Amino acid sequence: MLKNSTPQQIALFVAFIITTGGSICFALTLFAVGAFDLQLIWLVFPFTLFGISYAVTIYFLKNYIYRKIKLIYKTIHRQKVSQSEKSHTVDVQTNILEDVEKEVSDWAEQQEAEIAKYKSWAEYRRKFIGDISHELKTPIFNIQGYLHTLLDGGMEDENINLKFLQKAAKNVERLYTIVEDLSAISRLETGELILEMQVFDIRELTQEVLEELEFKARESNLVLELKSGADQNFRVRADRESIRQVLVNLVDNSIKYGKTGGSTKLGFYDMDKYILVEVADNGIGIPKEHLPHVFDRFYRVDKSRSRLRGGSGLGLAIVKHIMEAHKQTINVRSTAELGSTFGFTLEKA
Repeated sequence: MLKNSTPQQIALFVAFIITTGGSICFALTLFAVGAFDLQLIWLVFPFTLFGISYAVTIYFLKNYIYRKIKLIYKTIHRQKVSQSEKSHTVDVQTNILEDVEKEVSDWAEQQEAEIAKYKSWAEYRRKFIGDISHELKTPIFNIQGYLHTLLDGGMEDENINLKFLQKAAKNVERLYTIVEDLSAISRLETGELILEMQVFDIRELTQEVLEELEFKARESNLVLELKSGADQNFRVRADRESIRQVLVNLVDNSIKYGKTGGSTKLGFYDMDKYILVEVADNGIGIPKEHLPHVFDRFYRVDKSRSRLRGGSGLGLAIVKHIMEAHKQTINVRSTAELGSTFGFTLEKA
C-alpha cells in the first residue's frame, strides 16, 4: 500500500493511524473519569494530535531520507556534494526514493559502460604495442644485419658495400615514415593539429596530386586519371594540406594494390551542401571480411606485398582521423579481384 508513496502520503497515513488510536484512547480515558461531556476538548484533541503527528513524522522522514540520500550521493558522486545539491532538500510531495533509485541505476549503467570502455582501450593498447613492436622490429633487424655485415668485412667488398648501404638507408626511411605517421595520428587524436580551413578548388588539388604520383604509377604500369564528367571545378572549405595528404594516401594505396596495366580514377559528385570525392581502382580489391578493419592502425590486407612496397601501415588510419577532424565521412566499397572505391565528403564552399 505504501510501496510507491511520497513522504507526505506516508506522514498523512501515520498521522491518521496515531490520531485514530489516540482519539479512541482519549475518549475511553474521558469516559472512565466521567469527563466525557467536555466537548471542546473532544473536538480540539484529534486535530491537535493529527497536526503534531504529521509534523513530527515529516520531520523525521525528511532527516532520515536526507541522511540516506546524502550517503548515496557520497558513494556515487566523484566530487563533494555541495549545499546546493538537490539531495540537501527533500521534496515531500514527490517519490524521492524512486528518483534516487533511478539515479543510482543510471550511475551503475554509466560505471559499466566506463569499465567496458577501459577494457576496450586496454585491449587496444596491448594490440597497438604489439603491432608497433612488430612493425619496428623488421626494419631495425634489417638495418642491424646490413651494418654488421659491412663491419665484419663487407665494406671492403665492392660487390655488396654500396648495395647494403642502400638497403640500410631504405629501411631507415621506412622507420622515419612510421615515426612521422605515428606523430601525425597523435596530433590528430589529441587535437594538437589545428586545421587551417580555407576555400580551394578540389579539382585543382587533385590534379596536383596526380602529377605528383604520376611517375610512381608509371613505374607500376598504372594510369592515373579523372573520371569522365569530372572536369567541373568545385570549391570546397577544408584544410588544403590535410586533404592533399588524404588524396596522396588514397591514390598511393591504389598504386600499391593495383594490377599491372590497371588504372585509378578520381571523380567528384555534387551532393547539395557537400562534394563527394571518390578514388576508384580496378586492382586486387579487398576481401569482404577485411573491410571493417581497413582503417585500423597497422592493418594490412596483404602483409607481404604492402611491406615490400614500403609504407607504415598507418596511411588509411591517418585518412580516417583527418576526415573525422573535418567532421566528414569516409567509406570504402570493394570486391576481391575487381577493385576498391574510397569515397569521402567535403563541405561545399
